[in-house]
Amino acid sequence: MPSISNKGKAMPQSPIRKLVPFAEDAKKRGVEVFHLNIGQPDIKTPQIALDAVKNNTLEVVAYSRSEGSETYRTKIADYYAKNDIHISADNIIVTTGGSEALLFTFGSIMDADDEIIIPEPFYANYNGFSTSSAVKVVPVVSKIEDDFALPPIEAFEELITPKTKAILICNPGNPTGYLYSKEEIKKLAEIVKKHDLFLIADEVYREFAYDGTEHYSVMQESGLEQHTIMIDSVSKRYSMCGARIGCIVSKNKAVIDTALKFAQARLSPPTYAQIASEAALDTPQSYFDDVITEYVERRNTLIAGLETIEGVRVAKPKGAFYCIAELPITDADDFAQWLLEKFNLNNKTIMVAPAAGFYSTPGLGKNQVRIAYVLNKEDLMSSVEILREALNQYNS
Repeated sequence: MPSISNKGKAMPQSPIRKLVPFAEDAKKRGVEVFHLNIGQPDIKTPQIALDAVKNNTLEVVAYSRSEGSETYRTKIADYYAKNDIHISADNIIVTTGGSEALLFTFGSIMDADDEIIIPEPFYANYNGFSTSSAVKVVPVVSKIEDDFALPPIEAFEELITPKTKAILICNPGNPTGYLYSKEEIKKLAEIVKKHDLFLIADEVYREFAYDGTEHYSVMQESGLEQHTIMIDSVSKRYSMCGARIGCIVSKNKAVIDTALKFAQARLSPPTYAQIASEAALDTPQSYFDDVITEYVERRNTLIAGLETIEGVRVAKPKGAFYCIAELPITDADDFAQWLLEKFNLNNKTIMVAPAAGFYSTPGLGKNQVRIAYVLNKEDLMSSVEILREALNQYNS
């Protein structure tokens, strides 16, 4: 019998999606499942984006340019200018989601067995992207007791070897909701310049910064033009996860030229999704103001509720729409599956993402879960009560 590749065997399952069959079985039994496991916003996609597709008169859905349509890239550059990021359309490669942007980036700057330093916990698919690119993740640990703040710079420098090619951050962070300060970005800038590394910043949650804080992009830091690569996406900003449109942004011409070759190999990003994404750039600021207000209220509702459960510890997010909760259990994978297979409260249960999959250090996160507060406040309050009773029954 033909064998599967070692790379295929090493590819990790998604902690966000691996429990889906158990959730589907629960629904077939008539149990309502509150999905706290995945960052799928319930916020309505801007009507302007939906109308652009609905009212389009294309007669042939043709390939676009491999780097994305020029009109869309030009409008993206205008959007960034409003965020004090000054680039041109030539600095942008449009991709099929932020995921493809990361895969193209890894392929463009790293060879097999090269190393990338990532503060953990981190977006689980970074493990998958690294495995598929044969790149080694070198984690630097941030801790829940510190609200997942960036570790001391010395912790990064101790991990740098001749194989190190880049540092990757997610800002604001998935799964922690941590927002990097301007000072922290400047410290990272000094490291990558000193050791001649790339600084990759996944900034897909840029708009989601709370409590009067401001997002500071790596692309705003002067002197880093040849070192920085920004990853972006329309998925969360406009609640357009299914559009699968993202981009790579860099002023490093060699990076963009190389990423373009990967883009050419997959021909082009989807045409209709670019039409929707281009239209979405005209979304009024009032949309974001309302969305941010809603997410702050959801965050406050969730965190306040979790803090009333005995034995639960939670870090307060400063951005995005996730938090990591530490539970009074030993195996979050087992608990998450049990919630779907064997537990319900008034015929309702919750689906969470076990957090071990957001670490690369074995053993870390075993008693933690990631919760996405993408549900309305009433459902979040119900979810907290379900979790409270579930922990009582599970531990007894």
